[in-house]
Amino acid sequence: MLQTNVNASTPSAFEMARPLAIKGKPMEIPKTDADWERRNQNLWAAIDDHEESEFIALIDALAAELPNGSPIGLFERAAARDSTGHPDLAVPLYQGAISAGISGERRRRAIIQMSSSLRNLGQPQKAVSLLTAERDSGSDALDGAVCAFLALALADIGRDREALAIALGALSFYLPRYNRSLARYAHELAETPAP
Repeated sequence: MLQTNVNASTPSAFEMARPLAIKGKPMEIPKTDADWERRNQNLWAAIDDHEESEFIALIDALAAELPNGSPIGLFERAAARDSTGHPDLAVPLYQGAISAGISGERRRRAIIQMSSSLRNLGQPQKAVSLLTAERDSGSDALDGAVCAFLALALADIGRDREALAIALGALSFYLPRYNRSLARYAHELAETPAP
């Protein structure tokens, strides 16, 4: 049977994100991708334990461990600003991450999150354009999120009926029953003009 030391303390997200120091000087420690991702996930899991500026500083410090101009670092910095109520500071960082070639799930998250920020900054038409292209580009576990944020942006530009159809269509995939009926009604709603 595996025994654990009950007196061992788990380091805080702050301790995991900050660089180690010897005699007051930062010490470079080689980080594996898995180690960096673990510390990043732990920090995000503890977002509510930090003041906004402290959380941003912690994410910035963690991102600084990556190569200069890293699309992942830019994305994480953008997300930190976005999550702390600074969409105006997040959008340029999301754009930088996309331009720098962010890929995989983070690329799709960058499109979703940047579109949401643009919508919050009074640019819902840009959000509609980005999210429509994203919805049509492929399918993955974030399809529901793409549709949800697209529906919000469509509602902001007065296309409420289309927004409702997209939201209901996305919801139909998650219901335990009535999937076909709801998907059909969503399609009819999108195809039928408002009375």
